[in-house]
This record gives sequence, C-alpha cells and structure tokens, in this order.
Amino acid sequence: MSFLSRLVTLFGMVLLIHAGYSAHEHTVLFSNTRLTSSTALPRDIVAEVLVAVVIVSIGLVLGAEKLKPISWRDWAGEIEKEGGARNPYLGLEQRHGFWDIRAKRREFADWVRGDDMVSKK
Repeated sequence: MSFLSRLVTLFGMVLLIHAGYSAHEHTVLFSNTRLTSSTALPRDIVAEVLVAVVIVSIGLVLGAEKLKPISWRDWAGEIEKEGGARNPYLGLEQRHGFWDIRAKRREFADWVRGDDMVSKK
C-alpha cells in the first residue's frame, strides 16, 4: 500500500471510531431518560458512519495491487497436463455413479479409428 492510501484508510478509520464512540455516548445519555422517541441515532452520526465507510473503502481500493488478467485456459491446460492432481475443483468434477465421459470418448475415438478391432484380435 502506498503512503497516500494508508493515510486515507487511517483517516476513515478514525472517523469510523469517532462515529462509534458518538453512538455509544448517545445511547448511554438517553438510556436513563423516559422518552423513548429520542433513542434513535442522530442524522449526523449516521452520516459520519456512511462517510467513514466510503473513505475507508476508497483507501483500501487505492492500496490494492493491480488485478492480474484471468487466464483460466492456461491454468486449466497445466492441470490437464499434470493429470488433474492440483485441481481444486476435483471433488466437484467427480461424479460417482456416472459415466466417465472422457474415457467413453477415448473408447469411441479408438473404435472409430479401428484401433479397438486391432486390440481385440
């Protein structure tokens, strides 16, 4: 994170802490009164919370690293070459009780090429 993004995030966090402290003080001051209509938080505290959240979000976005381009095709190709051992979705892709489509495709391709007849003789 750059210095500017850390400074913006710190400023937003200070505002958020101040808004939380103000909300706590407001509820403590009005907890002993019998007036129930004034227990809602004032608009300035709510506005301070919203502004603080926006400032913290801006600071975090400014400090984030640049996004890398998604190259699922390359990643999936590497996994296929290795036999699928590193595949994080292997549990989702294995469907027990169903056909192994890839094996069936290989068998069909061998049958079409005539390799299946040679291996049976």
